[in-house]
Amino acid sequence: MPQPTKGPRLGGSPAHEQLMLANLATSLFKHGRITTTQTKAKRLRPLAERLITQARRDDLASRRLVRKTITEKDTFVQLFEEIAPRFKTRPGGYTRIVKIGPRKGDAAPMAIIELVEELVVAAPAAPAKVAKATAKKATKADVLAAQAGETEDEAPAAVAEVEADDAKADDK
Repeated sequence: MPQPTKGPRLGGSPAHEQLMLANLATSLFKHGRITTTQTKAKRLRPLAERLITQARRDDLASRRLVRKTITEKDTFVQLFEEIAPRFKTRPGGYTRIVKIGPRKGDAAPMAIIELVEELVVAAPAAPAKVAKATAKKATKADVLAAQAGETEDEAPAAVAEVEADDAKADDK
């Protein structure tokens, strides 16, 4: 069982705090960004990221766990069909908190919590130099094959010739 947070809670009771965070998460998924106090934003971030991670799995158990928190049907569907696929390749860090200064009435520190928009592309497996060299050799072979009018079966011979020429140029 998770240990309750120490000190004062956001609401009056633990149940009120859970409901408040669930409403904040629902609003975040519905609108993409919300303005709230820094304390609430910091408390919302782990919950929202956990819900997105569950939605990325997209199985029955995950749907049931998320449905306990996100009770609005349209927001629930949006989370599973639009938001989770957008973060499929991202390993974590789905939200961003930006501090915006004090609120006018009571000077409470305010923040914007939003879903991160940019997509993360997986890093190439090969180092950059090796990938560039391979691409360069392949292009030279294609050009030579096209100039000579060779078929695809003769292309490996052209690649060997290009590699031999590159080796001679590197020796000089």
